[in-house]
Amino acid sequence: MDSSTYRSDLEFLQECCTSSPVTAILGPRQCGKTTLSRQIQADHRFDLENPRDLARLENAQLTLERLQGLVVIDEIQCRPDLFPLLRYLVDQPESARYLILGSASPQLLKQGSETLAGRLALLRLGGFRICELGPQSQDDLWLRGGFPRSYLASSTRESLRWREDYIATFLERDIPNLGIRVPPPTLRRFWLMLSHIHGQILSLSELGRSMDVSNTAIRHYIDILESTFMIRTLQPWFSNTSKRLVKSPKVYLRDSGIFHRLQTIDSWNALEGHPARGASWEGFALEECARSLGKRDQELYFWATQAGAELDLFWQHEGQSWGIEFKCSDAPTLTKSMRIALEDLNLSHLWIVHPGKESWALDERVTVIPLREVGPKWKYPLR
Repeated sequence: MDSSTYRSDLEFLQECCTSSPVTAILGPRQCGKTTLSRQIQADHRFDLENPRDLARLENAQLTLERLQGLVVIDEIQCRPDLFPLLRYLVDQPESARYLILGSASPQLLKQGSETLAGRLALLRLGGFRICELGPQSQDDLWLRGGFPRSYLASSTRESLRWREDYIATFLERDIPNLGIRVPPPTLRRFWLMLSHIHGQILSLSELGRSMDVSNTAIRHYIDILESTFMIRTLQPWFSNTSKRLVKSPKVYLRDSGIFHRLQTIDSWNALEGHPARGASWEGFALEECARSLGKRDQELYFWATQAGAELDLFWQHEGQSWGIEFKCSDAPTLTKSMRIALEDLNLSHLWIVHPGKESWALDERVTVIPLREVGPKWKYPLR
């Protein structure tokens, strides 16, 4: 099921809950999973961080097989043993339907995809989006990030405090609760180092030397932050070409507000004058576009040659190739690098996404558009 055809996460969720035996909302803590699920009419709800609900599911099969309608199970990562039971239950005649919510964890993703294969619709939630809040939200959303409590804070100072508390809680409580044993100061230091290479090519050996640990340890830290939706590793696209291509992934912090907190960017003025402003825009706009496209993470790529030509975002759809460049400029132009990408990748269309308000064509296959126009109603080819 393609979420890009829906106007909102709620509309997509409603369709999933109607058509799929099991629907999962996955995402980091406090990104709005529970709030979204409460907009769906449910017949039964369980919160597995509530001791009373945990006790109700002590004999889970006896409890669940008696239920009908839509059953919501929140924080399901607390009971990974429920996945095989859910598979059995939804295969029975006149079974209930299930909406499961979970903070991202390696176990949850693995068991959900394997145990419930063919029975599971997945919605990955990542906080507020411009298309949900309106175009006037763009600057605040870019600065504060998409976590609801950060964006809705009464002041910039309150938003900063919330993000710092979130980072501390994530490292000191959430990670250990997922069964991951990495000292919080070590993972925080690594997270901070990644913020300095946000939007750049990932080099395991350089990070390993900086942290004085092995490449295996670096991969482990990356897996932790990626599986908890804190970072995105964007893989390179390999095409049949004689040119030498970049073969290492890029790394991005998914939430712009968390990136700004780690970089001590505490105001709009600080962001405007910061050397990382362009990289910040690229990561922020990339997440907005990726969610609007409705593609799985593994279906999105970047492309770059050793000679310096590159494309920030590349994907294929219906046998055609498409691309996006992110430019933090009011008047982006068509560059030599873009022309090379157009020809080498045989792009059907290339969009240049910028923070302004106007759109215009630079070429028959190249359009400049503001990020605020990219949303669930965005269809390509866009002319």
